[in-house]
Amino acid sequence: MARLVPARISSAPLPMADFYREEFLRHRRCLERQREYYSERAITEADAAIARILTRLETLCAKADADQLMSGLLRKFDSVTGLSAWSDPTKLH
Repeated sequence: MARLVPARISSAPLPMADFYREEFLRHRRCLERQREYYSERAITEADAAIARILTRLETLCAKADADQLMSGLLRKFDSVTGLSAWSDPTKLH
């Protein structure tokens, strides 16, 4: 049985895409701050992967399993950047 996916009425970015875009950009900035700890090749490959994700972000966020997909990708980048460990504990709820 085919699954119906609602069509987007406008071309405005999805709020979810905006959220994930900022998260991937945060990982990119974090990776840049850690440049001295990684080889140039590792930095280049990680940055290229982030660029590919950002290019396809709207399409990825439109998938039925977008939350699972995006959170999995963010976990993979977090294992490299350790960004979640850098969070300010005073900003936690």
